[in-house]
Amino acid sequence: MNSPVSGLEHSGRPGGALTPQSLFSRESLWQSWLDVEAALAEIQAEMGMIPDWAATQIRRAATVDQIGADVLERHIRRTMAPVMSLTRLLAEAAGEAGSYVHWGATTQNVMQTGRILLIREADEAIRTNLATALRLLAGLADEHATTLMAGRTNRQHALPITFGFKVAGWIEELGRAVQRLDGGADRLFSLPFGGAVGAFHAYGPEGQELHRRLAERLGLRDLLVPGRAVNDLFADYVIQLCLLAMTIERIAGEIYLLMTQEVGELAERLEEGTVGSSTMPHKINPKFVVRVLSEAAELRNMSAMALETGRTSHEGDAAVNQLLGSMLDRAVPLAWQLTEGFHVLLTRTSVDVARMERNTRLTQGGIATENLMMKLAPRTGRAKAHDMVHHALGKPRADGESVVEILQSDAAIADHLTRDEIRLALDPAEYCGDSERIAKEAADMARAIADRLGLVRSGT
Repeated sequence: MNSPVSGLEHSGRPGGALTPQSLFSRESLWQSWLDVEAALAEIQAEMGMIPDWAATQIRRAATVDQIGADVLERHIRRTMAPVMSLTRLLAEAAGEAGSYVHWGATTQNVMQTGRILLIREADEAIRTNLATALRLLAGLADEHATTLMAGRTNRQHALPITFGFKVAGWIEELGRAVQRLDGGADRLFSLPFGGAVGAFHAYGPEGQELHRRLAERLGLRDLLVPGRAVNDLFADYVIQLCLLAMTIERIAGEIYLLMTQEVGELAERLEEGTVGSSTMPHKINPKFVVRVLSEAAELRNMSAMALETGRTSHEGDAAVNQLLGSMLDRAVPLAWQLTEGFHVLLTRTSVDVARMERNTRLTQGGIATENLMMKLAPRTGRAKAHDMVHHALGKPRADGESVVEILQSDAAIADHLTRDEIRLALDPAEYCGDSERIAKEAADMARAIADRLGLVRSGT
């Protein structure tokens, strides 16, 4: 009975491994409460509060299969007090040891702790998905560190970049989301088990030590005030999920825009036979990105509800807890689904390198006029160089005359630069800044974050 419980993977949960759909199912919740009751009995036996044999029998009986899901459901329907029904049926199943079930605990202690243990399992799955996504982004950043594309501001061509540089921005932002999630998880995964109001009334002077040992057994942090009004911990974690959704939505939104037919720089790899429209036979619409965007928007918009759930009154507030349960039931599984869909989207995304370069040249060199300005600046001053290029481009142009030709023929510019110097300065491929280095370093960053996520999951 002395081994720490790092999660619920060794419990008697029906149905095997959790999924987003089963995370907060009635059986999952009930089993999480039974796991808490069994761990409590074991710690109390170690401390001499209850007999060793009683803890052993309680542990054996603490499975939904032993109690019976249908029996428990009928009992709860009658009492409208889920944990009381569960502990009474557990006491019956534990036989002689039933007198020691739920010793000194209160309903909210068990319900909150069980939810925290389930959320921790979902958190591990979310991190697994993020690690996979980061490795995929690292591959894109490496592979396309030198792939020319147009940088865009206000949805207009700005300066040339590489696709790897764009991916680098996604990686660094996702890394910040992971850092925020780390903080929220560290705070949430705490043990709120202090009895009816959080001051260990039923346990007396042994309460603090009981709480410390139970927290250690369950792999949770200790709290000074382990009461029932700790909803801010849940709200904090959900807010971090909402911010993660915002980041994923931004990345997926850019991917979606780059899939626009007129842009065509990215596309989804779809199975043969995929249909886009029942009325327009030519259409093959994106399938994966739209689901990610929909789920991300839904999760992101739960931030306001999360803030509502932190407004508990006094030492416990059942009304707010009802709202909290409803929010968690949707937000945490949705985050799990979203991160899963996000990494699948990345596996399905293909890059049209030729289209990216072709689009970069749509302005006929205009996208690199900053480079020309900076070549002129040491000779004319920066402001004058800007005006020279700007005024030259504002003049009427002959049919078919390119930006390069206009600037080569401008007398004021020609006083300082040769035609070849002007042409070279306006070549987008020659003006990508530090895009390649940034892309390569971001790829290393993504792999390092993914590796760290793996270490966190393994508990090392």
